[in-house]
Amino acid sequence: MSGATGDDSNDAVLVAEATARVAGTASLDDLSALESELLGKKSTLAVAQRSLAALSLEAKREAGQRLQAVRKQIEAIVAERRAMLEEVARAERLAADRLDLTEVRGVPWRGHLHLVQRTRDELEDVFVGMGFAVAEGPEVETDWYNFEALNMPPAHPARGMWDTLYLDLGEPETVVLRTHTSPVQIRLMQAKFPPIYAVMPGRCYRRDTPDARHIPTFNQIEGLVIDRGISFADMAGTIEAFTTAYFGPDIHSRLRPSYFPFTEPSAEFEVTCTICGGDGCRTCSHTGWIELGGCGMVDPAVLAAVGLDDEMWSGFAFGFGIDRCAQMRHEIPDMRVLLENDVRLLRQI
Repeated sequence: MSGATGDDSNDAVLVAEATARVAGTASLDDLSALESELLGKKSTLAVAQRSLAALSLEAKREAGQRLQAVRKQIEAIVAERRAMLEEVARAERLAADRLDLTEVRGVPWRGHLHLVQRTRDELEDVFVGMGFAVAEGPEVETDWYNFEALNMPPAHPARGMWDTLYLDLGEPETVVLRTHTSPVQIRLMQAKFPPIYAVMPGRCYRRDTPDARHIPTFNQIEGLVIDRGISFADMAGTIEAFTTAYFGPDIHSRLRPSYFPFTEPSAEFEVTCTICGGDGCRTCSHTGWIELGGCGMVDPAVLAAVGLDDEMWSGFAFGFGIDRCAQMRHEIPDMRVLLENDVRLLRQI
């Protein structure tokens, strides 16, 4: 840069030279380095400013005003260039962060309902065709609906069967993310006098460790039948009718004795593994069968909790995972892929 300013022509040359150099900077780092050179402690302006001490008072005032004017012009030029470079840098960052969501070139790929939602719709259609109504309820429940009304009072050991997620609402451990859709059964029996033939689909939550057959946020569908003279044989027949209607004539169900606090007697029902056709594989732990859900005759204590006379009414309940049904029907070895939103998988299913 030229030497210290001495008159207006020198000032104009200084500003013109600074303008050209600032315009030539290509990045914010380059501009910051040049700004230090033009306006810093070792710059021509700073040197000229220090030389004013040797001038007379009048000359010092005039030269000082001229130096200040030059400094303001250069600062304005630098500020304008910085704003421009910052905009360029911002545009480059946005371009680098941009996600190309165009998975299909040419003809756009149309989306569709998720496999789990489609499975839920199909299950509802099957049960509606069998004479069941569809009922829904809240995902956030009180402890009474989720446990107590289902024959699990506080400190009951059966509560350990569910890894419960409690919410920080009200008294401690009184509000939960429902662990099953069974609370809808209680609400339905409170709201409707028998006979009741209904299924309750919905999302549930448990503190499960994800693996090939378990995920912590899952979808469940439960069924409830309350009428006169209902027997265990009615339940077994209903489950087999559903299994063949949904999975096909080659897939069957079987019942194994089990325990649930809200049914007595209770059973777990399994279906033929659709992955291996019953031969045994990793998904079915080489048994040829996949546990689909639980079932049993409604315990008299549950009927009493909603004010129904167990001498007059009897019934059965069953429940199973919608995600598990999707896994079995579409031969998906690992259920965790249903939550991963991998477009490659979603396009296949």
